[in-house]
Amino acid sequence: MFSGIIAAVGRITEVAPRGDGTPTLRLTIDAGRLDLDDVAAGDSIACNGVCLTVVDTRGNRFAVDVSPETLACTIGLDAPGPVNLEKALRLADRLGGHLVAGHVDGVGEVLRFDPVGDNRLLEIRAPEALARYVARKGSIAVDGVSLTTNAVDGASFSINLIPHTLAATTLGRLEPGSRVNLEIDLIARYCERMLNCQENAEDR
Repeated sequence: MFSGIIAAVGRITEVAPRGDGTPTLRLTIDAGRLDLDDVAAGDSIACNGVCLTVVDTRGNRFAVDVSPETLACTIGLDAPGPVNLEKALRLADRLGGHLVAGHVDGVGEVLRFDPVGDNRLLEIRAPEALARYVARKGSIAVDGVSLTTNAVDGASFSINLIPHTLAATTLGRLEPGSRVNLEIDLIARYCERMLNCQENAEDR
């Protein structure tokens, strides 16, 4: 479990087949300012919002394996480039963002990335299947970053990005046409499940 508060921007430095005949990729990631002293094989680190398991650490770098299923439903993990990094939460940690599972629900497309003073107005079009989960003033994770929506219009939603978020994450590099990993709020997911179960029970 994560909070969506990015600890560092790292960089995928190497992408290679794992070497065992499967289509799984092994990524080597430079952790940047992320402290790896307490990270061991088997620990979870969110990379651009995707919960991945550490398989090796060497100095300031760590390696993770990415399955074909993960590659098919996410973006940004199949080539060298910058990634948002967050270690898994501990029970004593502050929850500064919102509960993020690291399970990407879909890939959205950036429609606008307009300057508004020092801020940026970010507008994203979500996949139609996810649109019903996005609410005004609700929480959503974009490339692993916990954000609050300002407005919702059909499948599109807008967010105001402050200078700190632009500087401390990869979101400052976005532009119209960029694709981003989206994870909806866990509360919305479970509310729908409970309502569906109740409706099914009433229909029996």
